Amino acid sequence: MTNLLPTGQERIEHLEMVNIVKRFPGVLANDHVNFDVRAGEIHTLLGENGAGKSTLMKQLYGLYRPDEGQIIINGVEHQFRSPQDAINAGIGMIHQHFMLVPELTVLENVALGLKSSRGFMLDLDVVEKRLMQLEEQYGLHVDPQAYVWQLAVGEQQRVEILKALYRGAALLILDEPTAVLTPQEVDEFFVTLRQMAKDGHALIFISHKLHEVLAISHRITVLRDGKVVNQCCPDGVSKTDLAEMMVGRPVILQYDRAPIQRGQTALQIKDLVVGGDRGTDALKGVSLEVHAGEIVGLAGVSGNGQRELAEALAGLRPVKSGQILIDGKELTHASPAQRILAGQSYIPEERMREGAIKDFSVADNYILEDHGKQPFSRGIFLDFNAIERETRTKVEEYNVKTPTIQTPLKSLSGGNIQKLILARELSRSPKVLIASQPTRGVDIGATEYIHHRLLDQREGTVNQENKRVLSDREFIQQEILDQRHSGTATLLISEDLDEIRALSDRIAVIFAGEIVGIVDGPTSTPEQLGLMMAGVRPDQD
Repeated sequence: MTNLLPTGQERIEHLEMVNIVKRFPGVLANDHVNFDVRAGEIHTLLGENGAGKSTLMKQLYGLYRPDEGQIIINGVEHQFRSPQDAINAGIGMIHQHFMLVPELTVLENVALGLKSSRGFMLDLDVVEKRLMQLEEQYGLHVDPQAYVWQLAVGEQQRVEILKALYRGAALLILDEPTAVLTPQEVDEFFVTLRQMAKDGHALIFISHKLHEVLAISHRITVLRDGKVVNQCCPDGVSKTDLAEMMVGRPVILQYDRAPIQRGQTALQIKDLVVGGDRGTDALKGVSLEVHAGEIVGLAGVSGNGQRELAEALAGLRPVKSGQILIDGKELTHASPAQRILAGQSYIPEERMREGAIKDFSVADNYILEDHGKQPFSRGIFLDFNAIERETRTKVEEYNVKTPTIQTPLKSLSGGNIQKLILARELSRSPKVLIASQPTRGVDIGATEYIHHRLLDQREGTVNQENKRVLSDREFIQQEILDQRHSGTATLLISEDLDEIRALSDRIAVIFAGEIVGIVDGPTSTPEQLGLMMAGVRPDQD
């Protein structure tokens, strides 16, 4: 296997970040942090959202400049004023939120910003040839001619990695690289990372998934509240040890669930056919039922129809044929607002695109879907006192860390944004909850919290005093709902098998737009689910 460092690129034998300090108004994001990585090493940076990991790496990549401290490469101090300075020094970064142009093809995204070998003429054929070599070398297969907007999230991840490799990064920063990958893809991806390290790359791995950290790391540095609290080797620690280092308290990694109290069918999906972005059918006759008081997990490799199913159920993607029913009422072609009125809530996969408006305040995002209803409005006028009171209550109840409820949402960490969306969606006490990748990119503390909330909904243990103020008509409808089921019917769409198995009463597996089979959640095994995710149907008794 050939070395991917570009001709003339100096190998990064040792990179050091010494006493790095970074301040923002009211926040000390990095407090005299020391961190280093060597060629051939995978060094994991571990910590909750808001611990300072991304801020530290953005300084290394030239997006921020340190207020204090030094960045030293091979014994020479460097100052990066822009990402281009970092790239010129041999540093690449794969961001958690992808930096791709959706309207361009994979090939065009890889070539973007690079000099052509033909002057003013494009040399995409040369780029494609080299790109195909990289795809084969590292097993990162993706159609070079496909538009990025057509790709599943996992495929977009591969494009980001290929883009960095094409530029010959000697050191690669991977910010939550497995957040969009299934266990099978993670295994393949780790083969890629180990090969890159063997080829002489230095890798900085940022992740919340403790079993992955233990599996891939040579060293682990743990950040909490902007400070390094520990540095260790994976051989000497357990997942429980790492979780406690991150959070500063013991964390429950296994859940004791109450026996299922399954009620009547709340969500019915019948022979659903939905078109995809590439002109073919993404869903090919999907049928599924979810009962009140149960969590049904939908597992599958990224790109097999999960996103299209979630969008169809939310009213964001048209349905070609088939039916969607909530509590027996057909809502196949209903709008998102009509589905909300029928008792459905939706936690979207892309929280910043479909679930929130980043430039709006925390309070504005909380009332986003209900601003025209009581108690948030009186006629055509907003009731700002009611908005503030309700938002403060939910921010406190759901432990959303924000300076004020008027803070722009974009200032919050991913985990806190997700908790706010969860608070908004669950405050209605929904009959049906569609939760699509609810903990993607969320730290372990927030993940634990979200999981407990989903289980509370399933078991019907939501505090009745915390229900949103309802009109008389809505109150009567809610009382009828309470009498008819013991908990919410939840469809959990996730590519994290650990999450699926920990929460689901039943697990449906989707492959190529079809349900391969449905198995019992508590007794399922990763091996069984892995085969089904590859299209192998379970044996029929």
